[in-house]
Order: sequence, then C-alpha cells, then structure tokens
Amino acid sequence: MPAFFFPQGFMTGALQLHARKYAIPIDTLNFSFEVLVEETLEEITEAPEDGVKISGFFMDGARYDRATRMVTESLPKIMTDTMPVIHFKPTENYKRNVADYECPLYKTAVRAGVLSTTGQSTNFVIAVDLPTNKDPDYWVRMGTAMLCALSD
Repeated sequence: MPAFFFPQGFMTGALQLHARKYAIPIDTLNFSFEVLVEETLEEITEAPEDGVKISGFFMDGARYDRATRMVTESLPKIMTDTMPVIHFKPTENYKRNVADYECPLYKTAVRAGVLSTTGQSTNFVIAVDLPTNKDPDYWVRMGTAMLCALSD
C-alpha cells in the first residue's frame, strides 16, 4: 500500500470485496487490525481468507515493541522505526478498544494535505488501532503516527 497513489481507494476496494463475498452492507464494515510477527511480506506463506496483509509502514514518534507487541517509546536517537506486517481485517459493526492508540496513518511525513471532496485530508489514509500500555492521549501528545513513506 505505501506505493499506491490513492491508498484510500485500495482500502475501500478491500471492504467492497468483503461485503460482496458475505452479502453484507459495506456501510456496516470497518477495519480491525492485527500486527503480525512477520516483518516482511516475503515471510507470509499464504493469503488471508479475509482482508489484506500490508507491509512497508514506518512509525514516527514511537516504535512498535516486538517483544511486548505494543507501542512504546522510541529508542534514543531513532526518530522512525519500521512496522511489522499488519493484517487489515474487514469487521462488521467493529467496536474499537478504547485502550488502544488510534494511530493516524499518513501517506507522507508532511502530515498535511488538502481537504478532498470527502472532507478528509488527501494525506490521511486511516487510523490504525494499536495496543499500548499507556493512555492513548500520551501518544497523541507525542505526535505519534504511522507513515507510508519517509522524507528524504
């Protein structure tokens, strides 16, 4: 997905495929997320039955701790970290866990964009729920976000 010009369209397409497969209304679907142990798609041996597995994301302002499987503080002098593969699962009537950090995913590190006809920024893709042992507001104050691409 990081290579797509319009990743929002890809995400909508994934939801549409799921809605058609199970004959359910698309407006009842949202994504739930599972951060996998695999670091790259090359380590994935089979396609998911539902949803998509995506790699290539970066985390800015924090890191994903592979041992605890949670968002945690960045290591000293390291501003960004890679993310493992994330399984985006279409889920009917999804209710997010309020203890998770609703991490914004942006196409670029600029984190700004023009408001599109949908009313959302052209740079914002989706909010990814990630487990944390801190108050999610802490990560908001830290400016933590996921990125599809880093600035040079």
